[in-house]
Amino acid sequence: MLNVLSAVFGPHRAVSVYAFLKTWGLGLAGGVVMIVIVTFLFLLGDEGEHAHEAFLTVPVLSATAVNGDLKNGVIASVRLPDGSATSITSTESQISQTVGTTACIEKRVYVESGEARYRFKLPRLCEDS
Repeated sequence: MLNVLSAVFGPHRAVSVYAFLKTWGLGLAGGVVMIVIVTFLFLLGDEGEHAHEAFLTVPVLSATAVNGDLKNGVIASVRLPDGSATSITSTESQISQTVGTTACIEKRVYVESGEARYRFKLPRLCEDS
């Protein structure tokens, strides 16, 4: 490697570059790789705009507290109005403590794909609709 650096930078600078790469090169290369990965995932993860469709009160089929305490969140299986079931997770203490035999959910639809997504909401939002 020193021969390649010597051909590119000259013999005196090659030693300095080699010493720098030997001590800091792996850390810098790792940092650059992490930045590239995060940027790629950020651009890849964009699913587009979504639009609110409705607040729904749905029956809860089963609910499990995260780490045994509803203050940590809840993982619940709910029955959707079309008859299918889905699992929804919330880690917000105020919302997770409202999940009982029924739950308030928000249905959001992605504009381009039309795919529906659901998330728990406070029960007062379902009472208004």
